[in-house]
Amino acid sequence: MSGHTLPCCKIGPSILCADLSCLADECRKMIHSGADYLHLDVMDGHFVPNLTFGHPIVKCLRPKMPDIYFDMHMMVQNPEKWVESMADAGANQYTFHIEACEDIPALCRKIQESGMRVGVGLKPGTPVETILPYSDLFDVVLIMTVEPGFGGQSFMEDMMSKVQYLRTNFPYLDIEVDGGVGPNTIDVVAEAGANMIVSGTAITGASDPSQVIALLRNSVENAIQKSQLER
Repeated sequence: MSGHTLPCCKIGPSILCADLSCLADECRKMIHSGADYLHLDVMDGHFVPNLTFGHPIVKCLRPKMPDIYFDMHMMVQNPEKWVESMADAGANQYTFHIEACEDIPALCRKIQESGMRVGVGLKPGTPVETILPYSDLFDVVLIMTVEPGFGGQSFMEDMMSKVQYLRTNFPYLDIEVDGGVGPNTIDVVAEAGANMIVSGTAITGASDPSQVIALLRNSVENAIQKSQLER
């Protein structure tokens, strides 16, 4: 897995939880509130039952926020189909689900050659060992702490064993966690070793998103500092 510097904390609000009728304004609000990147959920109605948006929306957003990091969470069948379109639209990271991919090395090469970072997502039921044969191909591993595509689920704390395994064995890896992460769950996520934090309504629905982002960041940075002192 790529990278030779210890990972730093990055907070990425999930914009799917924002008011989509004024998406650009909502995105700017998240960045001005202290977000490091934006997490954009793409659902195709096949890999997951819901349908969201695709590369045309990303292409419209990019000129309005030219310097913002777009993390595309591709909850789609045939993820290789959309690589060029997302790269052309201005995406920075392309996170596909290992459960939806047949030729993982080929897809990773395709993403890298398009100029995007390579992310791989694991559904709750997928063992972390599944990605090990391809461990040098990914920049980011996304651990889902809810079942993707369904709303209103509770955070699955038992998924933290996956995060702990990855952090122990791949100390330089960016580990992302998505699903039910907020002020009540961030400490266990941070202590497990995640450094990229996706949070939806906990941020977008807050009266003061900047306060929530700061709280999440403080927990992760404290955990990183503690782990470095223990090395």
